[in-house]
Amino acid sequence: MSRDFRLDRVPVDVLAYELAEERASALGRMGRALEQALARLREFDATHPRAEASAPTQQARRLLVREAGHALWMFVVQREACGLRNNRMLMRDYNVPGEVQLSMGPMLATSTTSP
Repeated sequence: MSRDFRLDRVPVDVLAYELAEERASALGRMGRALEQALARLREFDATHPRAEASAPTQQARRLLVREAGHALWMFVVQREACGLRNNRMLMRDYNVPGEVQLSMGPMLATSTTSP
């Protein structure tokens, strides 16, 4: 932000501007994270045919789908914080698979030990 902008504005305007900048920056980060998660899933699918996938391979793929679903959820939440509510275009533009859309949400921590 230029120094001139700050001098000519009241503090609340400067704060609003900086908050808008941060929302836009976060939106970009979340979009890139979604793109990366979807790319990892597509790369995995390209190198591991599903018809003959072993149990560990299927588990690895499920994890990638959950990670992409989490990245999608984070991006959608940030878009909504920016006032962008139409997610149909998002799903089309990013070519989000249906199974990723269905897994959209926070990732829950998994425990490796039994109670």
